[in-house]
Amino acid sequence: MKEYRLTREGYDRLIAEREDLINNKRKEIAERLKDAKENAGDLAENTEYEDAKNEQAFIEGRIEQINEILGNYVIVEENNNKDIIDLGSTVQLKDLESSEKKKFMIVSSVESDPENKRISDESPMGRSLLGKKAGDEVEVKTPGRVIKLKVLKVG
Repeated sequence: MKEYRLTREGYDRLIAEREDLINNKRKEIAERLKDAKENAGDLAENTEYEDAKNEQAFIEGRIEQINEILGNYVIVEENNNKDIIDLGSTVQLKDLESSEKKKFMIVSSVESDPENKRISDESPMGRSLLGKKAGDEVEVKTPGRVIKLKVLKVG
């Protein structure tokens, strides 16, 4: 069984998400299913009923997925060596080609959310940055190109 590494914040978010799914989303879907059954004749042609069933399956699958993660997790404590990039580190980088500065937090794949600047330690960039420190230069091999970065700050 896979062990899931989580930050404290990631663990808390999973607990909150599971509680919302169980206590709120399940009830909302049950109501939608009930309404769809009552307001339509043939369920085979009822798109609202079909959509609600699909959403119900997604919610139940997500609850199962969260339960699996929470059944075999390890909280990664705050990195005591704040100079070295590890899970939970916030990293400021400079793209050596464009001089653009970027700031990310390195998190587990379970917590990954690139739109919110949270990149997985298993992604090409995350793997390349682990163990590095301020001043180091790294090359990140992505499917499209190689990105050259300099670590400006680790926090």
